Amino acid sequence: MKKPLLFIAFISLAASSAFAGGLLTNTNQSVHFLRNPARDASTEIDAVYTNPAGLTFLTDGLHLSFTNQSVYQTRTITSTFAPFAAYNDGNTTKTFNGEAAAPIVPSFQLAYKKDNYVISATAAITGGGGKAVFNHGLPSSEASISMLPTLYAGLGVTKYSVNSYMEGRQYIFGLQMNGSYKFCDSFSGALGFRLNVVNNGYIGHLNDIKFNPGGGDMTTASPNKNLDCTQTGWGVTPIVSLNYHLSGLNLSAKYEFRSALNVQNNTKVDDTGLYADGVNTPQDIPAYLALGAEYKICEKLKVSGGYHHFFDSDAKMAKDKQKYINGGINEFLLGTEVKLNDMFLLSAGGQITRTGVTDAYQSDMSYSLNSYSIGFGGAMNITPDLRLNVAYFFTNYSDWTKTTTPTTATNGYNGTPFAGTDVYARTNKVFGIGLDYKF
Repeated sequence: MKKPLLFIAFISLAASSAFAGGLLTNTNQSVHFLRNPARDASTEIDAVYTNPAGLTFLTDGLHLSFTNQSVYQTRTITSTFAPFAAYNDGNTTKTFNGEAAAPIVPSFQLAYKKDNYVISATAAITGGGGKAVFNHGLPSSEASISMLPTLYAGLGVTKYSVNSYMEGRQYIFGLQMNGSYKFCDSFSGALGFRLNVVNNGYIGHLNDIKFNPGGGDMTTASPNKNLDCTQTGWGVTPIVSLNYHLSGLNLSAKYEFRSALNVQNNTKVDDTGLYADGVNTPQDIPAYLALGAEYKICEKLKVSGGYHHFFDSDAKMAKDKQKYINGGINEFLLGTEVKLNDMFLLSAGGQITRTGVTDAYQSDMSYSLNSYSIGFGGAMNITPDLRLNVAYFFTNYSDWTKTTTPTTATNGYNGTPFAGTDVYARTNKVFGIGLDYKF
């Protein structure tokens, strides 16, 4: 009975949680960000999210903005692990591809200004925002299966095969409300809060596991693993912002406090033993500091810059993954806008992102990469009160290579006794279109 029990133990390692946590905060809450990411000192309608204190520079009346973003991502994990050769035509390197698509990511912003007072609200997907599908599973799940030829070498096993699949979705729906007040011509402030509602879902399986005793025909093994789980939770984010305006210069600061948040499992099937029904898991939204500046060089040209810091190491995550983050993510932004005439304007900008995670944080279920992003687009005044915005935004990520070398029989590549290497890569592109209207 010893070998069958060991086989089941290896199988139980194969279905680790997918997409369980990560750095989730979305700052692209409108098409304005897509055509120029440096919007932290905005005094237009998108300031409902980026700079609530700056809304006091709107004209009196009701302002509305609606945006739809179409987001497309790929995630590629290239894994080198000697046992993979038994199910990869002798090649020890395999590529696991995941695709995430969210063609409809809407956001809505509203602000009503009267004299020195502004009341505003926004509804958007403030974290996550899509579904990722790995049609051939993940390297962490296949690594344990690939150990079959080693485990059953005495029976002449030389090959294995498996039908592996993993699908995960993560959404954080945010409803934010602000109150802004202009203390004097140059200084204003705002207080607000955001209600965050989390909806995650994970579906996966490890089925049709086969191996070839005696080096002969493939034989189906009995243990299969299936997972079907959703997670829900909610939390509140307090927000404070300040704005200083002098002639053509506008300066801003916004701080979002940490949102203590747990998600609860609603599990239909869990053959892994990792998603027990009713269990709560921490998934805090980290505190976030944004600083911005905008300068109007002349009537037709302005430039802008910004800095973001996410305090990820202070936000509780599943399995205490925050311990493997050195501080958090830092972002640096620059942009410009050119007014061609009374009808058309063009804008563009960029963002550099530097992650604070370590090798110990990175896994095929959740990884963060250094990157740079570029966004550009334009706006057209259809009428004096109606504006159309369009934009394209893409991100170029730097690959991250993680090599695991075992020092014991169980702390090697994905819990095996052997060494292995993963190279994590991503792509991201976003198309945006939106309308601004003033009553």
